[in-house]
Amino acid sequence: MTRTPRSIAKSIVRRGIKVGRRLRSLLLSSVIGTITNVKTQEAVVGLTFDDGPHPEFTPRLLEILEKHHARATFFLVGESAKKYPELVEKIAKAGHAIGNHSWDHPSFPLISSRSRRWQLRACEEAIAPYGQKLFRPPFGDQTIAARIDAFLYGYKVIAWNVVGVDWLDHDADVIVNRILSQITPGSIILLHDALYLSRQANYASREATLKAVDLLLEGHQKKYRFLTVPELLEHGRPKQELWLQDADKSWLNSLE
Repeated sequence: MTRTPRSIAKSIVRRGIKVGRRLRSLLLSSVIGTITNVKTQEAVVGLTFDDGPHPEFTPRLLEILEKHHARATFFLVGESAKKYPELVEKIAKAGHAIGNHSWDHPSFPLISSRSRRWQLRACEEAIAPYGQKLFRPPFGDQTIAARIDAFLYGYKVIAWNVVGVDWLDHDADVIVNRILSQITPGSIILLHDALYLSRQANYASREATLKAVDLLLEGHQKKYRFLTVPELLEHGRPKQELWLQDADKSWLNSLE
């Protein structure tokens, strides 16, 4: 079948639109992309902990990390950091990185731009002078507008590609096996040394997480080096994507 000039023109336009969309996506990812992991062949991974510091569990976690010569990144909630400044200092002096996890852990898509900027500033002040320009959105919830707010404040947004789901009441073996099923060189692992909000009161305990970290490091520290996110970024090219996640209002309403 012979193609007419009109059909050829339409085909060219469609291709142009597709190419334009791809270029737009690539441009947005490079400028306001969220880092999920690092592309590397080296046996290095980033260990991260959210929602601390916690007066009981964070010091115990620091002891476990020290025992295994592992480093991690702690995304701290400003309200807790202000309450326990000695723990913020202890984390930093142990060689770990500290990032911003907002002042009091709201879902950023549900609050105004002005409130988001206040959350970033308030947490930044609470973790000073130890905080780095790393931000993790509470619950991982993020819109383009929220990402732009973080961008304007100079933050790299750090997500993850390995999750332990340790905010539920799973035991340590389940957490470790879930991590091991996902981990590859350059992975960023999400865990919690505290739960700012939890679905049930008993979920707030970090006993299973602490045991899981100990088991993970004991069994795999010879296979992988566990680094801070800034250290991990030195070992390869960060994978950035348009990380967009709306708030799950039913889930949020179940938290206490």
